[in-house]
Amino acid sequence: MIRIVIVDDHPMVREGIRSMLERHADMDIVAEASGGQQALDCVKQNAPDLLLLDLRMPDMNGPEVTRKALRIQPNLKIVILTTYDTDGDILTAIEAGAHGYLLKDVEPQYLAESIRNTVAGRTVMAPRAAQAMADHLHPQSKPQLSEQEHLVLELAAAGNTNRQIASHLYLSEATVKTYFSRIFSKLGVNDRTSAVAMMLADNPSDLADIQERHAKHAQ
Repeated sequence: MIRIVIVDDHPMVREGIRSMLERHADMDIVAEASGGQQALDCVKQNAPDLLLLDLRMPDMNGPEVTRKALRIQPNLKIVILTTYDTDGDILTAIEAGAHGYLLKDVEPQYLAESIRNTVAGRTVMAPRAAQAMADHLHPQSKPQLSEQEHLVLELAAAGNTNRQIASHLYLSEATVKTYFSRIFSKLGVNDRTSAVAMMLADNPSDLADIQERHAKHAQ
């Protein structure tokens, strides 16, 4: 069961999201919050798996809530769900530690799948968010990864741990870590979320195909 806290300052929006997600037997809405501080209190009290977080609220913005929530519960997954798709908003949220960035016009079924993917360790981004990340990190050209480096990054996008990637590719975990170091260096990034975003920038829809293709290795 995925334990979720919904954070949005509009009651009707929260009700709509709750109604959509409660149709799924594997999702449990453990709390709702109308602002940032209330969201942090909910994290402390409920230890959710995922925070579905609005970007702008009266008392605290999404990135600030993200940073503080991750200090309370470092393994918490956070997905921004907002109407704002400007580069600045997207980059600030991801840099704060958000694991995904979706827009509120997302299809209900895709929202549910995105929540499952995020909890499984995968990256979820609206196409606009993935493009903003890539443009910010490398506005002119994208470095080329080797075939093996690209496969390692694909497996990471599908939610696999270093150990699972090593097992799939018949490598040691140390070698997988070395591959990630090379990937990060080539792409000029510091984490998997940014690396995956760059890989998907040209074709964001590829993420679903990657996750389906490699899903069995994440079990």
